[in-house]
Amino acid sequence: MAECASVHNPAPREGRRRAAVHTLGCRLNQSESGILMDLLRREGYEIVPFGKPADLGIVHSCTVTREADAKSRQLIRAFIRKNPKAYVAVIGCYAQTGYRALAEIEGIDLICGNQEKMRVLEFAAQGKNETPLIVRDRIQRHDFTIPFAGDALIERRTNLKIQDGCNFMCSFCAIPFARGRNRSREMDNLLDEARALVARGAKELVLTGVNLGCYNDQGLDIADVVNRLNDLQGLRRIRISSIEPTTIPEELLGCMAAPDHALVPYLHIPLQSGSDKVLRLMKRKYTRSEFVDFIEKAYCRVPALCIGTDIMVGMPGETEADFEETCAVLRDTPIAYAHVFKYSERDGTAAQRIPEKVGPKAANWRSAKVRRISARKRRAFYERYLGAAVEVLFEHEQEGWWEGYTGNYIRVAARSAKRMHNEFARVRIEGIRGDLATGTIDE
Repeated sequence: MAECASVHNPAPREGRRRAAVHTLGCRLNQSESGILMDLLRREGYEIVPFGKPADLGIVHSCTVTREADAKSRQLIRAFIRKNPKAYVAVIGCYAQTGYRALAEIEGIDLICGNQEKMRVLEFAAQGKNETPLIVRDRIQRHDFTIPFAGDALIERRTNLKIQDGCNFMCSFCAIPFARGRNRSREMDNLLDEARALVARGAKELVLTGVNLGCYNDQGLDIADVVNRLNDLQGLRRIRISSIEPTTIPEELLGCMAAPDHALVPYLHIPLQSGSDKVLRLMKRKYTRSEFVDFIEKAYCRVPALCIGTDIMVGMPGETEADFEETCAVLRDTPIAYAHVFKYSERDGTAAQRIPEKVGPKAANWRSAKVRRISARKRRAFYERYLGAAVEVLFEHEQEGWWEGYTGNYIRVAARSAKRMHNEFARVRIEGIRGDLATGTIDE
């Protein structure tokens, strides 16, 4: 899984407590870490790069795959070696489900699951522990609010958590065990944070959750969230992160198609498999034809729409013929790119009991093939914009090139002598380099 970069702030001032936070996994984890770092700053901590000398180390863990579990353990041990006197907290999904394995790592002070992880400062204030304090309360099912704080300037796309948990119980997925059942953030609370983020400089908000399309707060759904955010003065873009295909209301497509609406023309919709047999084994809630019909309808209705997807290879029971059906969907539909994941066995899931396993060699080969098809599809999508002027929100600079994204998720780089952090500019696309489009800023 992708992991967010460590935060790079100036060197801490003498006498200030230092905290290092490392986040693994999804945008939801990243959103929560952003709130946590704001709370740390408010309590007087200086945020330093993970691995540097620190008084408090927090690993915000992920458990979507075995590799994510191993990465969490590796990071924890490395931090403890460099910071043997620091208070060490492991929070999040792996802390919720893998607490026994974590408890065997010497030097951890706190293992805190998802229900109470935002209280990490309270636990740290009690001082180091000889053995880990394990906090993994039952995850509540009612709707929630999030305390937020912070006044640091925001200079990039910003995640806004609106939902948590999932009721779908796909056979391969451990996230319902780690995150609990579906629940929604109270509308007033999320709008209050959105206003605060915009006041701090956020120009694009990315809505995050485990199962976003299931948002429901007192009868208000995700379309209501989007429309209320659209009314916020100063917010230029709203982006929806990954959303299940059976949960997308028609109204969202209308918002994307409206030229004066802030919702960008972008959908990331997990396919997982193009085989109806494998979809049944996965306990997904749609068929191949239903998925294809929806994305083709969306593509026709929304101008310039970019559709991304997730594909899992190596699911127990997946044959070569099943896999080729998946490749056909990716090749023959308007999907612009795919993130590919190899099946990873998770304790307690229904897929663990399916006897027909796929070997690592076959899974690796299938993964590589999906990546090749995805690279071709992304390039073809980018090529449609060669010579066109597109609006880019720039995020960071590297060796004289400023990089950012269009509304429909084209990654663009252009040279500028000006400081372009969190600035919009029109860029004329002139070339393509891998997953990056290059161009010239229209002055």
